[in-house]
Amino acid sequence: MGIGLKVRRLALLAGMAACAFGLSAAEAAEKHKIFLSMSFIGNDWQAEAANMVKAMASHKSLADKVDLQVQVAGPNAQRQIQQVNAMVQAGAEAIVIFPISPTALNQVVKNACDKGVKVFAYDAEITEPCAYNVHIDQEEAGRVTAEWLVKKLNGKGNIIAVTGVPGTSVDDLRTKAAKEVFAKYPDIKIVGEAVGMWSQAVARTELSKILATRSWSDINGLWMQVGCFTANSMQLEAGKKTSELLPCAGEGSNGGRIQMLPDGTEVEGAASPYAPLGAPRISYASPPYSGALALKLAVEAIEGKDVPKTTILPLPVVTNETIKLCNEGTWAEMKAGCNAFKPSLVSNPGWFASIFSDQTPEIGLSAALVGQPEN
Repeated sequence: MGIGLKVRRLALLAGMAACAFGLSAAEAAEKHKIFLSMSFIGNDWQAEAANMVKAMASHKSLADKVDLQVQVAGPNAQRQIQQVNAMVQAGAEAIVIFPISPTALNQVVKNACDKGVKVFAYDAEITEPCAYNVHIDQEEAGRVTAEWLVKKLNGKGNIIAVTGVPGTSVDDLRTKAAKEVFAKYPDIKIVGEAVGMWSQAVARTELSKILATRSWSDINGLWMQVGCFTANSMQLEAGKKTSELLPCAGEGSNGGRIQMLPDGTEVEGAASPYAPLGAPRISYASPPYSGALALKLAVEAIEGKDVPKTTILPLPVVTNETIKLCNEGTWAEMKAGCNAFKPSLVSNPGWFASIFSDQTPEIGLSAALVGQPEN
């Protein structure tokens, strides 16, 4: 077969594939090919963040511009490196990535940049200078939550620390900052520590192991990157009253925030332990919209707009004094300050509630739940 005939046949096949998705060949060719590279996905946050990226890509402002493809590497840096290489070879214009390591991907990211590919890391960082990073100040997150817990305990007590996914910049920076705070108070003792993988289920398993050798009465507080909802639930299962729940500095799961509401508050769909308990808490989050914002910025960068290499998102912090229930979960209601959702709207207590940003009006509650953009 002649080269010219091969080329015509390939073009015909590409056109047929595009038509199968309701696109003309010209329309398919005009779209920006962008990949979402995910690493560890075994928790609620990662699933929610992926939903919001997909929703952003399907919003009417981007749907005609973006051809989004998703790949999952798992907690394996070498596999993620291989996938990024393949993405570049497949013609990626941009890669939106949750990197499993801040440094292990540097060379493959540099290679991608050298070929004109825009690489945007969300939540976790990449230290290669050519990469773009979109995240909160993770050290601030660790520091602020640790300081809250120390203050709650008047500088004295036994605490449990449950960390995140090892090797990620998120876990490293939060844990380092928190331990630096605790080290300033010699009467604060970390009597149990475990790797929680940012998973409520893993947190339960690890807390159960710690409690096999000590009781809740030996513990005065908890610092958990994820798991305060579970810790409160386990305390109730052990016979503690709601007034006896230990202070917990941790994640922005909706279940944990509902538990922060005053005990006895009537909330549609609530049932213990996913119910108002008056649990003493500080709740923060890496907002799961960070990946969607990274995608939006990647499109702007492809189109030649000036995009900062680092975008620091505001740290969403909620305490018992600032918890505010969303009645309908509309974007306008979130803009007005609500920060927790009724269980009748959000059935999964591990789902993360910090989904609002002025920078992402394209996505809201439906985006975070099922990957559907705002109208």
